[in-house]
Amino acid sequence: MTRLLLRLLFYILLLVPLGLLPSCAMKPIVQGDLQGQIEWRGEVYLRGNVILVEDAVLTIAPGTKVFFLPLAPSEDELSEHPYFPGSELIVRGKLLAEGTADAPISFQYIEASAPPGSWGGINIEGSPQARFEYSVFRQADSAVHARESWVVVENSRFANNLVGVRFHDTKMLIEKNLFENNGAAIRFHFGAPVICKNLIRNNDKGLFISSAPQDYKIENNSFIDNRIYEVSLGEGVRKQVVLKKNFWGGHTAKSLPTRFYDGRIDDWLGIIDYLPMRSNPDPDARDRWNR
Repeated sequence: MTRLLLRLLFYILLLVPLGLLPSCAMKPIVQGDLQGQIEWRGEVYLRGNVILVEDAVLTIAPGTKVFFLPLAPSEDELSEHPYFPGSELIVRGKLLAEGTADAPISFQYIEASAPPGSWGGINIEGSPQARFEYSVFRQADSAVHARESWVVVENSRFANNLVGVRFHDTKMLIEKNLFENNGAAIRFHFGAPVICKNLIRNNDKGLFISSAPQDYKIENNSFIDNRIYEVSLGEGVRKQVVLKKNFWGGHTAKSLPTRFYDGRIDDWLGIIDYLPMRSNPDPDARDRWNR
């Protein structure tokens, strides 16, 4: 679908009640609960709080474009935390979104020029498995938000979201992804993540840890030119946080602490232990999307 047609669809949705749209105006809109074995391919349009129920399996084919449609506040029954304003996909079953380098899967708002926060996110709660590979996420509040789930995110791109990946109490693998121009690239509260070999650049905050992490591994990432802080600790983090073996752009061991919000600024917080640090980026922490 061309950009012109997408704009036309956007304005039709704003101005015309859904029930009055002619059947030929658009492809079917996905709403409500998803059950059984589902496959998405081509272009998919979501409106409202779409729920993949327990025991259901959703497979998204390479090259699929998933568009999130506008939703009036009065229609949004799930907009308070842990949910977010706008249309979102709530995952309680199993989700497999495995694109390829040549045919990535995309998740974005219907209007390409809309700002971050225009749709809610992919909200994963109690899922036995959610896997994303070669997927692109744009314009969400929290693009991938996971609670008490098992989640893998690899070789994917997060751009122009309020938060790229956000989670707590989740087994999380975040590896070989690109995070750029988000409010916060990665934010987590508890959990036991493995966060390795990601390129995290030009976000407001690269990494925001709001409560004490446990059994975590965060290394061989490249943090470059994040605007406010490379890493920020929240008030629930009172112990040392180990972030060894990461690359920090052009910062030296002496200058780098100024790029952290930790106990060096607020003595209530723990201290980030960043030594030894990489002198060069990990070769896998690179931009796979600039080609």
